Amino acid sequence: MNAATCPLIIFAKAPVPGQVKTRLIPALGPEGACALYQTLLRHTLEQTRDWPGERLLYCAPDTQDPLLQALALEHQLTLRTQKGDDLGERMARALAEHPDGALLIGTDCPLLDCAHLTAAQQALIEHDVAIIPSEDGGYVLIGQRTFHPAPFTRMRWSHADVLRDTRTRLHEAGMSLWLGPTLWDLDEPQDLPRLQTIPGLAN
Repeated sequence: MNAATCPLIIFAKAPVPGQVKTRLIPALGPEGACALYQTLLRHTLEQTRDWPGERLLYCAPDTQDPLLQALALEHQLTLRTQKGDDLGERMARALAEHPDGALLIGTDCPLLDCAHLTAAQQALIEHDVAIIPSEDGGYVLIGQRTFHPAPFTRMRWSHADVLRDTRTRLHEAGMSLWLGPTLWDLDEPQDLPRLQTIPGLAN
């Protein structure tokens, strides 16, 4: 596996007010949270524009949203539909479509860029799984050298011990793990002031 051929999976949702960035609605309202979600999505695509492998936009609930279709055309992305009942199943099924390895990210981490992707890709030469943790106890990137369901099995999501539980699943499966630098993602109203430190996102 090398950076020229490793696919990058980007998870995205159709930008519907009230259905995206819901934890920010108390601070921004449904429309404001949706607008910020679209900004973060565009930022993620710009941050990863120079990735030399294929980029795939895995969409929920499907690939029919006009903005997602327009962004796919603009960025030459392959559109696919997320499949599964919860986040773990959706991630597992997406990665399973790339049995020779892939990286998977969302759109909530403004700092994530191609340098982080390259480091994770290089780590997969010697490790089964690469993860870039987030400050809230989860992660902003997961990559696999070859697909294995262990990181996504019997998992509960959106709590402070997601990474700890993931590491337990990997240990039980005998899989080696590389951890990158911890980054922050934007999920809660208290995260909003940090946008002022990001070029292109500051008001």
